[in-house]
Amino acid sequence: MKINKILADKTPTISFEVFPPKAETGLEDVKAAAGAIAALNPSFMSVTYGAAGSTSKMTIEVASSIKSLYGVPVMPHLTCVASTKEHVANMLSQVRGNNIDNIMALRGDLPKDGVVCNDYVHASDLIRDIRAQDPDICIGGACYPEGHVESANKSEDIHFLKEKVDAGCDFLTTQMFFDNNIFYNFLYRVKDVGINVPIVPGIMPITTARQLSRSVQLSGTSVPERFKAIVDHFGDDPVAMRQAGIIYATEQIIDLIANGITHVHVYSMNKPDVASDILYNLKGIIG
Repeated sequence: MKINKILADKTPTISFEVFPPKAETGLEDVKAAAGAIAALNPSFMSVTYGAAGSTSKMTIEVASSIKSLYGVPVMPHLTCVASTKEHVANMLSQVRGNNIDNIMALRGDLPKDGVVCNDYVHASDLIRDIRAQDPDICIGGACYPEGHVESANKSEDIHFLKEKVDAGCDFLTTQMFFDNNIFYNFLYRVKDVGINVPIVPGIMPITTARQLSRSVQLSGTSVPERFKAIVDHFGDDPVAMRQAGIIYATEQIIDLIANGITHVHVYSMNKPDVASDILYNLKGIIG
């Protein structure tokens, strides 16, 4: 099922993201974790793609397993920073060969060795090429409520975001944020430039102090004082920090739904227990 069709429904839903292992030796464990999350019946699941396509084969395998065994719509990621057009065409063939209707088109992180391919420069180039090859596939893209770390300013970032949408992007999913007001302000800004595709907020439950530090370092996401206080107080107690992080993420989701946001994507980090606890907290809100 196409994700843009799911997003057209105004019934609140939760979707989850999983990531493939770095080595094939961990594939079965990841498939088991992904299966446990799929068994929770999310609206869809996304499967990430390693730096420079390092997990491309396993991305497709995990996504195919989710769809074939559990019937959950899936969206494998595809990055272009180190991809040739031939590789992209091959990936699209594998996606369609596994009866998958969706793909998340990203630029991707620059590889550590600095080697890139010049077939694509921006995510919009990849989106445009995918749309030309497959007019019927549903294409998702990424957006950054606080601006991409490489953008000069938020206005420039939104300009590039508009290019993604004009290239054929059907919907957008945000990078994680910890302050919902940042997301609401972002919605107003993008609407002003004519971006009208669905925008799905991305929420990451932070269950350890180390996870927060790493997430902020990689993304540049700001942390509100309220959440800093939670981490400062509970960070040295793994059980308490886990519970506090899940509650904080749940409260973010409840606030989003209360303000008319009907679809939320959760970066569940291959943790079925975290996904399950969030859905349990929302059992009276999401049918």
